[in-house]
Amino acid sequence: QVKLVESGGGLVQPGGSLTLSCVVYGFTSDSYGVGWFRRAPGKEREGISCISDKDDRTYYADSVKGRFTILRDNAKNTVYLQMNSLKPEDTGVYYCAADRYYYGFAAEYDYWGQGTQVTVSS
Repeated sequence: QVKLVESGGGLVQPGGSLTLSCVVYGFTSDSYGVGWFRRAPGKEREGISCISDKDDRTYYADSVKGRFTILRDNAKNTVYLQMNSLKPEDTGVYYCAADRYYYGFAAEYDYWGQGTQVTVSS
């Protein structure tokens, strides 16, 4: 059974950094796509970054490009989202999602984590 567990959220000042972790349990191989999504207060969930299943190509939404980095560590079954230069508008609940074949910004993933809160405020 596939299970995703996120961690690393918290309160950070504007301009600060956080790294979110998503541990993926249950896939029988290292080949799966992972996406990071966030839901800001009063807004719909949006896809902000993803990494492809076969060759670790990475993609970013314009809102986070140049500030966020998605990384995969297969030895730890973990995908990270490094977030730098955080802004108040980055506040929200962050979710990771995984799928054996899909990667992208649509909510097409089969498996989702429980979410972790990120608050950017002074």
